[in-house]
Amino acid sequence: MSVSFSIAQKQRLVELNAEASVVEREFEDVKTREKSFKELEQKLITENKEALFALRDGARRPILCEIESKLVKWLTEEEGFTQVVTPVMLPAKMLEKMTIGEDHPLKKQVFWVDKNKCLRPMLAPNLYDMMRSLQKVWGNPVRIFEVGPCFRKESQGAEHLNEFTMLNFVELGGVNDGEQMDRLRQLAVKAMEAIGFDGYELVAEESVVYGETLDIVAGDLEIASGAYGPHFLDDKWGIFDTWVGIGFGLERIAMMKENYHNIKRVGRSLAYLNGARLNI
Repeated sequence: MSVSFSIAQKQRLVELNAEASVVEREFEDVKTREKSFKELEQKLITENKEALFALRDGARRPILCEIESKLVKWLTEEEGFTQVVTPVMLPAKMLEKMTIGEDHPLKKQVFWVDKNKCLRPMLAPNLYDMMRSLQKVWGNPVRIFEVGPCFRKESQGAEHLNEFTMLNFVELGGVNDGEQMDRLRQLAVKAMEAIGFDGYELVAEESVVYGETLDIVAGDLEIASGAYGPHFLDDKWGIFDTWVGIGFGLERIAMMKENYHNIKRVGRSLAYLNGARLNI
């Protein structure tokens, strides 16, 4: 009868970024299993240590930060977008304007500070508000973006985090009606080129909040999602012109780019740094 790694051993191997096929290996007996585990653990520990030294002596910035910097550089220097910085705490009424009411699935995922304020689950509400304000001053087009943390009570799987980093950009009044999807595709391709990411697909989908969307998918994982207007939400925010926008999940991009098996390796953490386990 064959034996597999123990639960504790599997957890340790996953922490050290072992391949799924390795974690699920089976052995003839316990003695063989224990010998194999020790060898694998030592090999993975060495790889994690080497990764930490490589960070210190080489890049000196985590991949998450590098991806953010490349997107910011592309947006500001090549596409003419302006960065904005908005509050992390969001009034409840702004969620309601996004049609996120009591019956909406996302409402249960919100971290509430009190009955009237929450930690933002997305960047879109603040960007809607900023678009309206800046359009009054600048006229069209308005090209802005924000990057920062968002918070959701997500399932604790390999692809979700409760605290994650989004980069959202939006272009208001810069495209003719009927050409929004073409503009989204153009910007999506340029964004992926900016960060040197290959092996993705552009997939048209339907969203409960944004209607027709254009998702950027790597493997089976959505790493970014684009939407456009005019849109049924726009009137609530005083927006009446065409717009396009894309939101990027930076940890998801980092995970797929580096071929990690768990998103926690690239998120904000005290257990990992740039994909390397610290408890080694």
